[in-house]
This record gives sequence, C-alpha cells and structure tokens, in this order.
Amino acid sequence: MSREELIKDIVEKLRQLSDSRIQEVSDYVSFLASKIDGKIISEGIKTLASTSKSYDFLQNEEELYQVTDIKEKYL
Repeated sequence: MSREELIKDIVEKLRQLSDSRIQEVSDYVSFLASKIDGKIISEGIKTLASTSKSYDFLQNEEELYQVTDIKEKYL
C-alpha cells in the first residue's frame, strides 16, 4: 500500500471514531512526532559538536603535570 493510500485509509478509520478517541490518536501522533524531532535535534547537536573547532585548543594543550608531580598515591 502506498503512502497516500495508507493516509486515506487512516482518515476513513478516523472518521468512524468518537471525539475522545480522535483526541487519543492526535496525542499519540504528537508524541511520535516529538520523538522524531528530538532525535533530529540530538543528531544535529552531535554533528555540530564533532565538527566544531571550539575545542581544538584542547588537542594542542601542553601537559601541565607529570606522574612525578604526584605526592601521594592511593591504591
């Protein structure tokens, strides 16, 4: 079944439902849409963070401390 046929079938089934059931379907569709939006936003943030040059200075940062600087060792 194609996307358009599926949508038409769903609309016909929705017409048969009571108002309260249609509200439940609407709430569920909104929930699904928000999950998709959240995933898109998360992926976008991950991409921005991984390609950002903001933290490049950390790659070239010199080591401030050596193992010999440790005064007490805890085991």
